Amino acid sequence: MCNCNTNTLIPVVGQVTDIRVDTPDVKTFRVVSPQGGVCFDHLPGQCAMVSIPGVGEAMFSITSSPTNREFMEFSIKKCGCLTDWLHQIEPGQQVTLRGPYGNFFPVEGELKGKNLLFIGGGIGIAPLRSVIRYAMDNRANYGRLDIVYGSRTAQDLVDLPEIQQEWVHCPDTQVYLTIDKPQPEWDGHVGFVPDYVKELKFNPDSVALVCGPPIMIKYTLAALLEMGFDKTQVYTTLELKMKCGVGKCGRCNIGSKYVCKDGPVFRCDELDELPDEY
Repeated sequence: MCNCNTNTLIPVVGQVTDIRVDTPDVKTFRVVSPQGGVCFDHLPGQCAMVSIPGVGEAMFSITSSPTNREFMEFSIKKCGCLTDWLHQIEPGQQVTLRGPYGNFFPVEGELKGKNLLFIGGGIGIAPLRSVIRYAMDNRANYGRLDIVYGSRTAQDLVDLPEIQQEWVHCPDTQVYLTIDKPQPEWDGHVGFVPDYVKELKFNPDSVALVCGPPIMIKYTLAALLEMGFDKTQVYTTLELKMKCGVGKCGRCNIGSKYVCKDGPVFRCDELDELPDEY
C-alpha cells in the first residue's frame, strides 16, 4: 500500500513500534502508519518534521531507505526540549509527521553506476544511512562502496551492530571505522575522520558523500581535494535551523538559498556560492 501524503503541510499520524538505543544520547525510532507500512514516500537524503503535539516539532533526516516499505526510521540525538521528550517515550506512542522535505541525493542520476565513498562523523551517519541502504538494496546499479565512519568514542558509533553484521558483508564494500582517542576496549583505528581519509588515500574515481559536524566536513573536503577529487564529485547534507520546511519562515536562509527547499543536499561546488556567514 502507498501511503503518500500529497500535501506536505498536513501532518499524518505515525505509531512508534520500536526504539533502539544506539549511543548514550542517540535513539533510533521506528515509525509506521496506522494502516501499516511507511507514512509517505521519500528519497534518500530527504527529511521530515516529527512532532509530539503540545510539545513541539523539528526536522530530522529519514534514515531508513525508500526500498523499505514496512516502516520509516529516524535516528535522533538528544539535544533539546523536543528530543528530550522523544527520548522518554515508549513503543506504542503516536507522533505526527510532515514531509518529505528538501531535495535528495541523486541516486538514480549522477550517482548511478558510480563508485561511492561515504564519509560520516557522529550522528552524520544518519542521513547517509538511507543512501547506503539504498545502494546495497540496488547493488547492481553501483560500483564499489567505501564507508568511512568515525565518532568521539566507540560508544558513540551509531548503528554499530548493523554496520558490523550487515554492511561489512555486502559485496564489493569496505567499511573503515575510527574513534578520536584510544580506548582500552577498542582495537580498531584511532584518529580523526579527515586524517583517516587522507591515510586511506582513496583514488578519485568515486563520488563522495560527506556528512558530520561542519568542522569535519571542512577538513574532509580539503583532504579530498588534496587527493585529486573535484568539488563536483562531492556531496554533503546540511541541516541548518530548518523550521517550516517550505522556505517561508526564513530560519534556514543562507544568501539566496533555503536549506529546507534548495537542500539539505548540496554538491560542494554549490557551497562556494554561499556567503561567508556559513
